[in-house]
Amino acid sequence: MRSAGLLLHRVRDGKHEVFLVHPGGPFWKNKDLGAWSIPKGEFDRGEGALEAAQREFKEETGCDPPAGPFAPLGAITQPSGKIVEVWSVRGDCDPDQIRSNTVTLEWPPGSGRKREYPEVDRAGWFELPEAHRRILKGQRGFLTTLERALGAT
Repeated sequence: MRSAGLLLHRVRDGKHEVFLVHPGGPFWKNKDLGAWSIPKGEFDRGEGALEAAQREFKEETGCDPPAGPFAPLGAITQPSGKIVEVWSVRGDCDPDQIRSNTVTLEWPPGSGRKREYPEVDRAGWFELPEAHRRILKGQRGFLTTLERALGAT
């Protein structure tokens, strides 16, 4: 499986910040450090990875993705085996205004009860050191690559 995402970044008060999202649903409800993610999602063979990243950003946040330019941060294989490809782009998105698409999950697992949950339940801007603490372990490499590209290390 392959996913693609956009890592939004900006500078506030002379500090680099990145925009991350927190997954919705009961499994993630009480998880914080090491649980946040780059807005991303799966794509099909017929769809280009960058186009999928832009579509997924809009679906997960409700914000229009910036027009670019987009800088590739590479692809990283996640612990699950999924390959995630990410681009960085300067931009802004108000975390208090996000509107995420929903996903249907069986909860509790094996119960037969299905409910809809937002794919993303909150978002936020984080300075790079804090972002390293918040983001999923498998995605930290994207932050490191962005830091090098920005000269922020």
